[in-house]
Amino acid sequence: MTFDLIIALATACVAFVLSKRSVAHFPLWRAVVTPLASIIGSGFLLLGPILNIGYGGYAPLIMIALCFVAFLFGGVIRFNMAAGEQAIQNGDYGALAIRIETLSSWALAFAYIISVSYYLNLLGAFALSLTPFNSDLDAKLLTTGVFFIIVFVGWSRGFKSLEKMEYVSVSLKLAIIAGLLIGLMAHFGHRALDDALIFNPPKLDGWSALTLAFGLLITVQGFETSRYLGSEYDAQTRIKSMRLAQWLSTAIYLVYILLISYVFRPDQMSSSETGIINMMQIVAPILPFLLVAAALASQFSAAVADTSGSGGLFAQLSRNRITERQAYLLLAVIGVALTWSANIYAIVNYASRGFAIYYGLQAALGAVIAARQNTGWQRVGFYGLLATLGAVIALFGQPVE
Repeated sequence: MTFDLIIALATACVAFVLSKRSVAHFPLWRAVVTPLASIIGSGFLLLGPILNIGYGGYAPLIMIALCFVAFLFGGVIRFNMAAGEQAIQNGDYGALAIRIETLSSWALAFAYIISVSYYLNLLGAFALSLTPFNSDLDAKLLTTGVFFIIVFVGWSRGFKSLEKMEYVSVSLKLAIIAGLLIGLMAHFGHRALDDALIFNPPKLDGWSALTLAFGLLITVQGFETSRYLGSEYDAQTRIKSMRLAQWLSTAIYLVYILLISYVFRPDQMSSSETGIINMMQIVAPILPFLLVAAALASQFSAAVADTSGSGGLFAQLSRNRITERQAYLLLAVIGVALTWSANIYAIVNYASRGFAIYYGLQAALGAVIAARQNTGWQRVGFYGLLATLGAVIALFGQPVE
């Protein structure tokens, strides 16, 4: 009981700090909120069980690799931002750069649609996980309803309203993550003192281990949303916000995966989308309830962030022939279709492939810009390798079985 109170107190303290006006209205932090909402939208819910079951005691190394690859792709996107989005559109880097940029933007717009479906399907599963209505049918019905709520808000009030909802959700999510980490630290320390830490053997190796990691790229994406906040923040602020969001999310992921990788036996883990709830029940009775609250907050905020991004992109790319409102409706129609035709892990894989295509195209764009700027063959070659990696991930990424 005392342990539960400590976790609850830690959660409340972080929530109080994030709700303070001086924090909530700090410009750089406001710019960080959108990419951070997308990056940690679901990773801490899905990645723990998946990495531990698939990779055993090597799970933290896979987490480091995922974050490292994400940071490399983030670096090339920041390079493209610094080169000037308007300069790219004006043809300063040639016609090829314009074509690649347009193609990558379309790829991102459709990847956002898939990712919103992924976020909201996870929300539906977690929302009902501790209730008598914990069935696949009920989860899909709830997911469908949330789709219509987000479309209604976006249609009637637009991005500003969505952004306000998003900040509250992100703050709650970060507060709950703080409480979760406090609980895991205590549990890990207790197991270490009892000399009871576990090193589980990996179930995957070779090509299957690599392709599963490819299929998990979606769990660390979201940083690219900084690039599309140009109407709200200048380029320098957006570059800083993306970098900071990636560092913060990397720290959260690594600490989390490290703390859960050596304390659970294989029979205590489940690969279901809500498997983390049973694992956390072992740590403290309060944590499953906090995790459900975190899932509702995190999935909603991430869905809002990507809904906002997709709406703006469709409007921009179609030269307003498709309005943001119409884009929200298109997103809902495709998202609901995916909800009723595919399972959560298939949707995760589709989204990972979509974002891999976008990141690969951005890397190709970076190579073209670097060549035009005469920054050296090393940078051009490195960005070319990143573009190839994006294509490999898109082709060979596999879903969780």
